[in-house]
Amino acid sequence: MKVKYQDLIEQSFDFPTEEFEVEEGELLYYDIPLMDLVKQYGTPLKFTYLPKITENIQKARVWFNVAITKADYQGKYVQCYCTKSSHFQFVMEEVLKNNVQLETSSSFDIDLIRALKEQNLVDESLHVVCNGFKIPAYIENIARLMNEGFKNVIPILDNPNELKGLLENVEGDFNVGIRIAAEEEPKFEFYTSRLGIGYKNIMQFYQEAIENNPRVKLKMLHFFINTGIKDTAYYWNELNKCINVYCELKKICPDLDSLDIGGGFPIKNSLNFDYDYEYMAEEIVNQIKMICTAAKVPEPDIYTEFGSFTVGESGGAIYSVVDQKQQNDREKWNMIDSSFITTLPDSWAINKRFVYYNSEQHVNAIYLPEFDPNETLYIGFFNTGAYQEAIGGFGGIQHCLIPAPKHVLINRDEDGKITTRLYSKEQSYKSMLKTLGYY
Repeated sequence: MKVKYQDLIEQSFDFPTEEFEVEEGELLYYDIPLMDLVKQYGTPLKFTYLPKITENIQKARVWFNVAITKADYQGKYVQCYCTKSSHFQFVMEEVLKNNVQLETSSSFDIDLIRALKEQNLVDESLHVVCNGFKIPAYIENIARLMNEGFKNVIPILDNPNELKGLLENVEGDFNVGIRIAAEEEPKFEFYTSRLGIGYKNIMQFYQEAIENNPRVKLKMLHFFINTGIKDTAYYWNELNKCINVYCELKKICPDLDSLDIGGGFPIKNSLNFDYDYEYMAEEIVNQIKMICTAAKVPEPDIYTEFGSFTVGESGGAIYSVVDQKQQNDREKWNMIDSSFITTLPDSWAINKRFVYYNSEQHVNAIYLPEFDPNETLYIGFFNTGAYQEAIGGFGGIQHCLIPAPKHVLINRDEDGKITTRLYSKEQSYKSMLKTLGYY
């Protein structure tokens, strides 16, 4: 009996899925015929499906607002986008269409916000949560933004010295937050996060540096877990400790009213992916309410700063298999017309897995259709929309001088019709040689 590749997929996974289906032997991604993209633009090809960004923003907003309603929670939900996940203008424009606030990580993020204001995509009412360790240039840029009229900027103090720089540069009174240095997972090579102020030192820092300073108000505590929001004993224990610090501070700091639960929801990295987003949102809200009620303090506004979850599932990459090599009696290698080091840097930098058929951690091989030299085989990797360009150095020098692929933006018009446009051409050898000083 002949077994088709589609039979393998349907036997191995629940298929079709929300995003994938097959019609007349061709793969569709959110009803987009991927072979049409290949025929129009060729490979290697990266694409961004913009409506998926809006979809995930709206999903998260619904999950948390429903959870707040169910729990009769008295605080509100504020949704931020973590800009470092993808800084592209087309991403920021799609994010900001949904009334999402921003979280920054460096001085250059502040310059980006000014550029967005010049394009009338934001105004001075924008909430800006300024995270990360702050070198003098970052502090000066944050202060400049405040002095220009952005009143909802909250610098998150990563260490006590940052407050001094803000006091020297900000005109008038201002708000700050404090980042808690969470303990890392037991298997992590370091015990405590390199960022933030230790649990035991926060109260003393507040009393010595903020409590009696009429220019500064503590508005937010920031809590971040590197591994993201997961239903593990480790995550709930760290969240519990953070909320207890909030309650302790709130009793002596009436201005404190916000809790930023940094770290994000995971994205699908396999067709077997299973994660109960609604349950996690409800449990986070319930845990905060329960601890605050027991401590007799008002519940804080909840901030999230989802980056990968917002943009990760909007991206994909498609390659052509150009040849097959029989390396020994068991292994056959399909050679693509690009390099994963160039186009999927997460795959080697942090061992990230993406949706390609069979992406389990313990499996080294990928099952693919039988190679036919007379019929081109295409392979797609999906949910690659976060961090790739930042790690890979978009527009710069790539591995082995293999050029960055063309990038296509996919959208839908008001009638729901699919539209595409070429955002960037495939990187030319001349542009790379210019960067290297040959021209």
